[in-house]
Amino acid sequence: MQYGAMQLLSMWLKEREIQNQSEHTLDAYFRDVSGFINFCYDKEIELKQVEASDLREYLALKVERDQLNSTSLQRHLTSIRQFMKWANEGQHLDMNPANDFKFKRQTRPLPGMIDIETVQQILDQAAPEKPVDQQLWLRDKAILELLYSSGLRLAEVQGLCIRDVDFSRHLLRITGKGNKTRIIPFGSKAKDSLIEWLKVYRIWQGEFQPESHIFITRQGNPLSARQIEKRVKMQAQRSGVSVDLHPHLLRHCFASHMLSNSGDLRAVQEMLGHSSLSTTQIYTQLDFERLAQVYDQTHPRAHKDKV
Repeated sequence: MQYGAMQLLSMWLKEREIQNQSEHTLDAYFRDVSGFINFCYDKEIELKQVEASDLREYLALKVERDQLNSTSLQRHLTSIRQFMKWANEGQHLDMNPANDFKFKRQTRPLPGMIDIETVQQILDQAAPEKPVDQQLWLRDKAILELLYSSGLRLAEVQGLCIRDVDFSRHLLRITGKGNKTRIIPFGSKAKDSLIEWLKVYRIWQGEFQPESHIFITRQGNPLSARQIEKRVKMQAQRSGVSVDLHPHLLRHCFASHMLSNSGDLRAVQEMLGHSSLSTTQIYTQLDFERLAQVYDQTHPRAHKDKV
C-alpha cells in the first residue's frame, strides 16, 4: 500500500509515542519533519524522489529565513534522518538520502552552572505566609529537591508515580529516554520534602494509587512540563537569586557537583542515564585539575622521579 508523506509521519510518530517518547520530543519531531515535507510539497518532490541536495537546500533555507543556529540545524537533520531511516526500513522508501548528507558538528558548549551555595539558597528559602502558597511551596520544594538530588530530566519528574519511589531504601525507579529504566538514589532532604508534599497531596486529592502521578495541580491533574518549568523559575525568583533557573540547569548542577566531589565519572553517567560516557564528559563541567591529581597519585606510570 502506498502512503503519503504526512501519513507516514503520523505512523512514525505513533510508534514513537508507543515507545514512551515525551510529548515535547514528539512535538519537535513533528515540527522538524513536517517542515521538510511541506518544503518538498512546494517543490513538487515526492518523498521517494528526495536527494541529499534537496535536504541541503532545505537546511540552507532554514538558516536564511529562520536564522537557525548549528545546534537547531543538527536537530532538524537528526529528526529527518531518523524518520527516513524508519520509512526505508519499512520499505516505504527505496533508500534513505539523508544518510548521504553530512553536517559538521560544532563543539558543544557546556551548560551553565550555579554554585552549591546558590542552589542551597533556593532550596532552603522560607515558606510563604499564606496557607495556600505554603502548600504550593511544599510541592515545588519536592520537585526542586528531586531535580537536584538525583539529576532527573524534566520529563522524568513529570512522569514520576507513587510506585516509582522506594522510601525505605531511598531509591527511584526512573523511565528515561528510549523507555530505558534505571534505579537511582535520592537524598534524605528530598525524602523529607516528598513526605511533606504527600501530606498536602492527600488534602487535595485524597488517597493515591500506586500509578498516581506524584506532582499534581490543586484540581488533581498531573503537572505539565510547562507548569513545572514556570514553578521552578518562580521559586528561584522568590528566593532572591539572580538566576534564570530551569530543570535542566539543576540536572547539570547535580552532575557537576557530584563529579567535583567524587571524581567518579562512571557513577555520574549511570545516575544521569547517559548511554555514552562521552555525553557525560560534555554535559558535566569536568574538574580537570582534580582528575589530573587523581591520575598522578594512582597510575603506576605517572609518578615523577624524585631528584
